[in-house]
Amino acid sequence: MTTSLLVPLTRVLASVDAPRNLRALYALLAGFCAAGLLLAMAQSALARDQGLLSALWVGLALAVAFFSVNATGLMLMDQARGLPVRDPQDALSDALRSGHRVLLALLACLALAGAAALVLAGLLWATHWPVVGAPLLAVVLPAGVLVLGGISFVLVVLVGPLAGPAVWAGRRSAGVLVFLRERLRHGLPETALLMAAVYLMTALATAAVSFVVVSGGRMVAGLAILGAGVELPANQLLAGVMGLGPRGLGASGVPLQGGALGLAALIGGGVVFAIALVLPTLVWLRGCCAVYLAVTEAE
Repeated sequence: MTTSLLVPLTRVLASVDAPRNLRALYALLAGFCAAGLLLAMAQSALARDQGLLSALWVGLALAVAFFSVNATGLMLMDQARGLPVRDPQDALSDALRSGHRVLLALLACLALAGAAALVLAGLLWATHWPVVGAPLLAVVLPAGVLVLGGISFVLVVLVGPLAGPAVWAGRRSAGVLVFLRERLRHGLPETALLMAAVYLMTALATAAVSFVVVSGGRMVAGLAILGAGVELPANQLLAGVMGLGPRGLGASGVPLQGGALGLAALIGGGVVFAIALVLPTLVWLRGCCAVYLAVTEAE
């Protein structure tokens, strides 16, 4: 590994301290909880055969999750740049004003990828023609594998992770597209290496959080049932920790028991599930900000 990559890689690995940004943690946790509540309302509406209302709640949930991620990203970008971290209210206000830039940049990239897929689909359809069909397929098949695989790779290591940080750093949609094009042409291997480190850190954070949640949940369930005599099934005590609500618990074949006590266990477990979901997300977002700063400072 060259010396020029050691400093950016060290900066990326330092992103593991993202959960120390309590403002970002609060913003993302609040946003995910609100989105989860809206999804529960969508499930209830769907159960009452109110499809339009359910779609409305789902749309609101996606919007809340999107803008909360952008607000969190703005605060994490402040942290990555060594600036004072803005208040969650200011971050949300800024996210509402700049979030469309992220969407426009992503939609433009997805449109280009879709155009390439349509061209490939047309060439594959042309293989039905006599005489030229077989030779065309022999060319289109390997080319299609390489093109679509390459597009997927670029979306995962470049477009998806760095479009947001580019906007959070102040770029407009056109500037984001120019930045992504330049990285694709001149810096894709280095960017892929740094993003691999981010994904590895996120996977390790997810594994650590999962171990804490699963082992802690089983011990608490055992202590509650055997030690404190709480009259609830172990599956119900752990259902909230696994992300199940009352409706999801019923769908899994375990009826809700214990009345208010059982509902309280689901709510408490749901809080643990939300925190377990937020922590790896914070590490990933902070890592993406670090990668963006590392590749732009190297330019």
